[in-house]
Amino acid sequence: MIEMNRINHQFAIGKKGKERVIPVLHDIDMQVKQGEIVAIVGRSGSGKSTLLNLMSGYIRPTSGEIRVAGQAVTSLSEGEWANFRLAHLGFMFQSFQLIPSMTAFENAELPLVLKGIGLAQRKKKVMEMLEQVGVAEYAGHYPGELSGGQQQRVSVARSLILNPPIVLADEPTGSLDSDNESQLLSMIQHLNQDRGTTFVLITHDEQVASIAHRTITLKDGRLLNAYATGGTLVYETH
Repeated sequence: MIEMNRINHQFAIGKKGKERVIPVLHDIDMQVKQGEIVAIVGRSGSGKSTLLNLMSGYIRPTSGEIRVAGQAVTSLSEGEWANFRLAHLGFMFQSFQLIPSMTAFENAELPLVLKGIGLAQRKKKVMEMLEQVGVAEYAGHYPGELSGGQQQRVSVARSLILNPPIVLADEPTGSLDSDNESQLLSMIQHLNQDRGTTFVLITHDEQVASIAHRTITLKDGRLLNAYATGGTLVYETH
């Protein structure tokens, strides 16, 4: 579902003509297969969020090619990327990123509005999804009136409302207590098993990484692929 070939990325900081180049990612080659849950782990500053932003098209690599769901996306225009994201990708965020002035229903509904889905179909779809994640009774409440766990469930409903084949999650449990974390991880596993949804999880949390089929470690912008052999965990540098 996701292929990254020879990806390098760097940021330039400072005034024009006096920029300082900061390398972030080096020669990244990786694949995420359909139906996998893949966890990407590493220390702060290792390049995890940059890698996720490249997968989602919010930033472009300095060099290399990215394919998502079979589509070469590296050269897509901003408009093409926006349409592609809407059709293929869902997002979960640590900070939930709900719009404060919109109700739970309206937040979950937003991707359907952007997709041009009719009102009657939107109402049915949103209530079904809010019911599925356990917050249907709070449909008319604003984010500020919801607990952290309830806000996360609304965020999950919004990320899944278009049934995307791929969900990218950036520290999805970082703002949750242990009970809500367990519930969210169980939901991710059920979606993976029942729908075949592919998940890429950026995390510091061992509990989150434990549900992954495969864990990839980033260190100083380079991949360390972890795999088990004879009961010993071996790291292979790329």
